[in-house]
Amino acid sequence: MDPSKDLAAYGYGSVAWKERMESWKLKQEKVQMLKNENGHKELDHDGDGLDLPLMDEARQPLSRKLPISSSQINPYRMIIIIRLVVLGFFFHYRVMHPVNDAYALWLVSVICELWFALSWILDQFPKWLPIDRETYLDRLSLRYEKEGHPSQLSPVDLFASTVDPLKEPPLVTANTVLSILAVDYPVDKVSCYVSDDGAAMLTFEALSETSEFAKKWVPFCKKFSIEPRAPEWYFAQKLDYLKDKVLPSFVKERREMKREYEEFKVRINALVAKAQKVPEEGWTMQDGTPWPGNNVRDHPGMIQVFLGQSGGPDTYGNELPRLVYVSREKRPGFNHHKKAGAMNALVRVSAVLTNAPYLLNLDCDHYVNNSKALREAMCFMMDPLLGKRVCYVQFPQRFDGIDKNDRYANRNTVFFDINMKGLDGIQGPIYVGTGCVFRRQALYGYEAPKTKKPLTRTCNCWPKWWCCGCCCTGRRRKTKTNKPKSEVKQKNFRKDNEGAIVCVEEAVEEGIEGVTGENLAPTSEHKLGKKFGQSPVFVVSTLLENGGTLKSASPASLLREAIHVISCGYEDKTEWGKEVGWIYGSVTEDILTGFKMHCHGWRSIYCIPARPAFKGSAPINLSDRLHQVLQWALGSIEIFLSRHCPSGMVMEVV
Repeated sequence: MDPSKDLAAYGYGSVAWKERMESWKLKQEKVQMLKNENGHKELDHDGDGLDLPLMDEARQPLSRKLPISSSQINPYRMIIIIRLVVLGFFFHYRVMHPVNDAYALWLVSVICELWFALSWILDQFPKWLPIDRETYLDRLSLRYEKEGHPSQLSPVDLFASTVDPLKEPPLVTANTVLSILAVDYPVDKVSCYVSDDGAAMLTFEALSETSEFAKKWVPFCKKFSIEPRAPEWYFAQKLDYLKDKVLPSFVKERREMKREYEEFKVRINALVAKAQKVPEEGWTMQDGTPWPGNNVRDHPGMIQVFLGQSGGPDTYGNELPRLVYVSREKRPGFNHHKKAGAMNALVRVSAVLTNAPYLLNLDCDHYVNNSKALREAMCFMMDPLLGKRVCYVQFPQRFDGIDKNDRYANRNTVFFDINMKGLDGIQGPIYVGTGCVFRRQALYGYEAPKTKKPLTRTCNCWPKWWCCGCCCTGRRRKTKTNKPKSEVKQKNFRKDNEGAIVCVEEAVEEGIEGVTGENLAPTSEHKLGKKFGQSPVFVVSTLLENGGTLKSASPASLLREAIHVISCGYEDKTEWGKEVGWIYGSVTEDILTGFKMHCHGWRSIYCIPARPAFKGSAPINLSDRLHQVLQWALGSIEIFLSRHCPSGMVMEVV
C-alpha cells in the first residue's frame, strides 16, 4: 500500500468492505459448524471455498412421509366407528334372540356372520392411518453422484422369470428385458438375470436376438430420454412424440429405430413359428450338439452371459449392463417348488456372479415404465436413517389394455391405492409378487438391525414409573449381548477339487470387496453350511452387507460355482424355502415371503411415483380373472391354516 493514499482507496472502511467482512465471518462460522459435526475433518481440500447451499441440500433426507389430511381421513374414521357400534347392536340382537325351531341353522349363520365381521374389522385397521411418501431424486444425485467422481449408488440385480414361451410370448419377455437394460442407472451397477424354468431353446434364441437389438435400443433411449423404454409400448403410444425433444436428429433416428424394431419383431416371430414344430430328435445347436433342455423335466443347469464385462458394447462403444440367461437343473424325483424355487436359484447365481446388495423382481410381462424407478427405490434403501431397517420397497401394479369401465376390476384400486397405503402406516405393505426392490440380506433370513435404546435406571420387575432405579439391581434378568464383530473368529472352509477359493480366510486374502476379519457373521461353519448350502463362495457372499465379488477368481471358477448352486439337490437339508429366500408351501409365495421378513423385525415401504414405475398385462377375459382371484384366495387360506400363519410366526419369533 502507498502510505500517501487514503485507506478508503483500497476499500477499507467502506460499506462494501463491511458487507464482505460480515459475509466472510458468517461463512467461517458455518464451516466451523460443519467441521464440528464431521469430527473436525478437512472439508475444503481445493481452497476454493465450500458450496454450502449445495452441501446442505445433499445432507437433507431423501424422502419424507405425507400424512393424509384430517379433512379426508376423519370422516372415514367416523364411519368406521358408527359401523362398529351398529355391528355390536346387531350381534347383541342375534345372540339374545336364538331361533329354537332351527337352532343348528341359527348357530351356523351366527358363526358365519362373526367370521365375516372379524375379517371386516381386520380389514379396517390398516385404513385408520394411511400415509403417502415423497422422494427427492435430486438429493440422491447430489449425495451419491458427485461430479468428477465415480457413482456411489449401490448395484442392483434385476430378475425376470418365464416358464413357457408359448403362453408367455418371447416378444413380451424381450420388451421387459430391453426396458431393464435401458434404465436410468449406472450401467456398471445393473445386471439383468432371466430365469427360463422351461429350458426352452426358443427363449434362449429370443434372448440372443434381444441382446443384439439392445446395442442399438439402449443408447437411443438414453440419448433422447425415451419413456417408456419398452419399444413395443413406446411406439404404440398415441402421444406427441416430439414433445420436449430439441435435437434435430431425433426424428431421423426415431424413424430408423422403428424400422430396426420392426425387423427385430420379424426375427422373433420367425423363431416362434419355427418352434411350433419340434423335430423328432429334438433341437440342436449351431455346433451340432443337442440342446441340453430337450427334456424339460431332466436337464442340467445352463448359464449364458450375453452382455456385460466387455461382452459387447453398444453402437457408440459404451458398456452395456450385464445380461445373463439362467435355467436351473431339473431331475426326476426332486421337488422344484415352481416359481419360488426358480427365484431362489436366481438369488444364488447372482450372489456368485455379481452379488449386488439389492434385487428387483419383475414378471416377464411387467416392463419398466419409469426409467428412474430404481432411483425411487434407492431414496429409501440408501437413506442413512430409514434405509437400514427396510427389507423391500413395493411399487403398485399398473396395467395396460384395461377398458374404460374396468369391467373385471383389474386395477384393484381399493387394494393398491387404499389398503397398501394403510399398511405402509403400520409396518409396511405386503409383497405382491412383482415390482419389488429387496435388500439381499433380508432375503437371507437375517434379523433387522436393532435400534439402540438409551440407558435407563429402571429394573425389569416393576413398571418404569414405579421403580426408583436403586431396587432389585441384583435381580435384573440377563440379556443376551452380541459380541463385537471384531472378536469373531474367521471360520475355515475346505477347497474343492477345482482349486476355487472356498474358505473365508482365503477369501479375505484373495480380496473379496468388503470382507475383512471384522465383519464376518458370528456363526460356525456347520451352521452356515446347514443354512445356505455347501457352496463356500456363496456362503462368503452372504456375509457381505454391502455386496461385493471375488476380485481374483477366474470367470471359469465362478461359472462352475454358479452351476453348482443351481443344481436340483443343492437345497437339500438347508433352510432354503423355510427361512431363506422365497418361502415354499403356498401358491402365494410372495405374501408368505413378505410375512417372514416382517416377523424378523424388518419394515417395508410403499412407493407410488408420479409416473407408474412398472406396467404389465392384465387378464383380458372373465375366466382368467376368476382364476387369478381364486389363486389369491386359496393362497391366503393356505397361509392361514398352515404353520406360516402370521400370528403363529410372531409367537415363534417372540
